[in-house]
Amino acid sequence: MNDHVGIQKKEAHEDNLLAEYCRTRDIGLRNQLVSKYLYIAEIISKKFSNRGIEYDDLYQVASLALLKALERYDISKGYKFSSFATPTIVGEIKNYFRDKSRIIRLPRKESEFIKKIENAKVHLSNKLGRTPVPDEIASFLDITTEQVLELMESSYSTKTASLDFYIDNEGETDLMAIVGQEEKDYSLIEDKDFIKRVMETLDEQERKVITDRFYRGRSQREISEEMGVSQMYISRMERKILERFRRYLKKD
Repeated sequence: MNDHVGIQKKEAHEDNLLAEYCRTRDIGLRNQLVSKYLYIAEIISKKFSNRGIEYDDLYQVASLALLKALERYDISKGYKFSSFATPTIVGEIKNYFRDKSRIIRLPRKESEFIKKIENAKVHLSNKLGRTPVPDEIASFLDITTEQVLELMESSYSTKTASLDFYIDNEGETDLMAIVGQEEKDYSLIEDKDFIKRVMETLDEQERKVITDRFYRGRSQREISEEMGVSQMYISRMERKILERFRRYLKKD
């Protein structure tokens, strides 16, 4: 109960700071709030990292977007700042990816030859019943094989990967899988903060069980053997901890 009261006081304090900033626009208070909420920028930057752009660059973009969100935030609207800031940050990162992947424009003559190569591929594929090799395309167009290869390479350089490709880490192909459902996806950030707060109320043994089971994918038997207790003991502890999470979630 005391832990829950502490959580409520913390959230009330943050809401008071946000309300005061919305009223005063004090720079010192703004910097304090940005520091408090930088974890949002960190989470989203990590989600988009390793897709062609360095994490540090994404984090910088996300941090600036967080500041922009704070400037636009109106606490009187009744929604949490994290839910308001998330789409702003995702949108800025999305635009950053687009800026980084702009199409390289080729000279008109070169573009026309690339179109001829594509047409030749279609014609020869129908005629031969298979994909033509560069030598066959060159012969058909009466140009050298080297020219065909150079033009094909130029064609590849103008094709940009979809933003969906950059965010596709687990078989998802739609950007909406990340940003399309506000209530579900934006709440992941708040859920992570909630889990962190509840984990702080657990003792060392309880934290180990939860970490091993749900972050490291270990079985109850493996954990019980390492800790020198019965599997039933671990099972009961796990149920007890998860019930605590449920209670806190209902109160939160």
